[in-house]
Amino acid sequence: MASWYFFNKPDLSMTLNGSLAGLVGITAGADIMSPLYSVIIGFAAGLLVVFSVSSIDRMKIDDPVGAISVHLVCGIWGTLAVGLFSSSHSLLTQLIGVVCYGATCLITSFLIFYLIKKVIGLRVSYNEELKGLDLSEHDSESYSGFQIFTVE
Repeated sequence: MASWYFFNKPDLSMTLNGSLAGLVGITAGADIMSPLYSVIIGFAAGLLVVFSVSSIDRMKIDDPVGAISVHLVCGIWGTLAVGLFSSSHSLLTQLIGVVCYGATCLITSFLIFYLIKKVIGLRVSYNEELKGLDLSEHDSESYSGFQIFTVE
């Protein structure tokens, strides 16, 4: 509904991402949230994902399926929502957890990708990229007969 309202058209991928975002949003507090708070958190995540996908697209970050919005943004929302809606957890504790996990993931991801880049490389060649990784890496086509670029 949010996608339709703000972008004047229904969008199946946004609908699916909204459903996933609701599930991701409630996961952190699924064991302690009341059904009403679960609906509120999931609904808010469904709205949040629409704005997050749009923002990430405007920043020109390559995320064609909206995974960053669904999992990172709505996961953070759900974790913080535990602190907002639970009587046994504080928002500050949840925020500290989000920051600590974020820092840990950022540092370890940087190290892992740095090592991969140095050992085997992260990018395919320009021609492989144009040809598509389905053909160059797996020797099969995802969409038979569909070709955007021609490679010489």
